[in-house]
Amino acid sequence: MHGKLKNLATIALLSLVPTVLIWLPFVFRLSSLWRVPLRQNGLATIVANYDGPLYMVAAKTMYNKVAIESGFQFPLSTEYYTAHFPLFPILIRLVGTVTNYPYAMLIVTLMSGVLATYFFFKLIGQYTDEKNALFLTFLFSIFPARWLVVRSVGSADPLFVAGIIASLYFFKNKKYLLAGVWGAVAQLTKSPGILLFISYFAYLLIPFIRDRINVSGNKLIEKLNFKKTYPLLLIPLSLLLVFTFYFLTQGDFWAYFHSGDNIHLIFPPFSIFNYSAPWVGTFWLEEIIFIYFFGAIGVYRLFQKKEFEYGIFVGIFYILSLFIAHRDLMRYSLPIVPFLFVAFSDVLVKKEFKVAFAVIIIPIYLFSLAFLSQNVMPISNWGPFL
Repeated sequence: MHGKLKNLATIALLSLVPTVLIWLPFVFRLSSLWRVPLRQNGLATIVANYDGPLYMVAAKTMYNKVAIESGFQFPLSTEYYTAHFPLFPILIRLVGTVTNYPYAMLIVTLMSGVLATYFFFKLIGQYTDEKNALFLTFLFSIFPARWLVVRSVGSADPLFVAGIIASLYFFKNKKYLLAGVWGAVAQLTKSPGILLFISYFAYLLIPFIRDRINVSGNKLIEKLNFKKTYPLLLIPLSLLLVFTFYFLTQGDFWAYFHSGDNIHLIFPPFSIFNYSAPWVGTFWLEEIIFIYFFGAIGVYRLFQKKEFEYGIFVGIFYILSLFIAHRDLMRYSLPIVPFLFVAFSDVLVKKEFKVAFAVIIIPIYLFSLAFLSQNVMPISNWGPFL
C-alpha cells in the first residue's frame, strides 16, 4: 500500500511540476526568458490559449443559443461550439461552483493530466519494470512538447487522452465494463472517441474474417462474446447522448456536423501540404513528415509485437490522420502517442536515448513558452468568463 501511494504521489508530481514550471515565467510577468519574448498578462495568457475560452463559453451557457449570442462577442456561430463536446464544459461548470471559471478550467485540465499520466503508468508498466516505467512516465509527461502544452492550458485533450488510455488498457485486460465506461468518457469529451468502438468491433470481428467463418446474426452475437462485451456499447450510446443534448440545446440533432469547418478530414490524403488550405496557411511543414514516419513505424511495431488491441486502434487513427488538413497535426495525433511509447518501449529505455532526451529538455521548455505566449485569443473583457 505504501509503495502504491508513493507511486501515485510521484505520478502526480511528474504531471504537475512541468506545468508549474511553464507557468512561472507568466506568473512573474517576465518580459522574456532565454531570449524568448513573453506576454506579461499573468495567468490570463494561459487561460486565453485556444480553445480554452471557447470551452468556458460552452460551460457558462451550456450551448444555449440566446445565452451565447447575448453574453459573448466572438465572431462565431452558435453551432460552432458544438464541435467542443460537453463533458469538459460540464466539469468546468461543476468546479466553477467553488471558484471562477478560468481557474475551474485549469483545475479540470490539471486533474485530467494527472489521470492520463496515471493510466499511462499502468499501461507502460505492463512492458517494463517499475524503474523504467517511472522514467517513461516522466518522458510522457513532457514529450511530445505539444502534449505538455495542452496539459498546461484549458484543454479537453488531457481528459480525452486519459479516457483513451484507460479504455484500451481495460479492454486489453478484458475488463469490458471499465473499457466501456472510460470509452464513454473519451466519447463525451471529443468526437474521435467513436474510433475506440470501431477498433474494438474490428478486433472482435477480425478472427471471423480471417477464418472466413460464416455465421448468422444470432450466432455472431454469441461468437463476439456479447454477454461480456456489451458494455462497449456505452461508447456509441454516449455519442447518441451528445447529439440528443445538442437537439435539446440547439434544436438540431446534427448540430456537430453544422459547426463549420471543424471536421478537417480532406480527400485525398496528405492534403495538409496544400498550404493555401484554411487551417494550414504555411508551407513550413517538414515536421509533418516525421509525424507520418514515426506513426507508420509505431503501427508496424505494435503489430509486430502482437499488440493487436492497440495496433488496430492506432492503425485506424493513423490512417485517418493522413487525411487531416490542419497545421496542428501533432495535437490531433496525441491520442495515439501513449501507444507509440508501447511500440518503442524497448528503445526508449536505452542509455543513448536517455542522453538524447536530456539534450531536448530545454528545447521542449522553450517551445512550450513560445507557444503559450502566442497561441492566445484576443479577449478585451473578462467579465463574462468569471
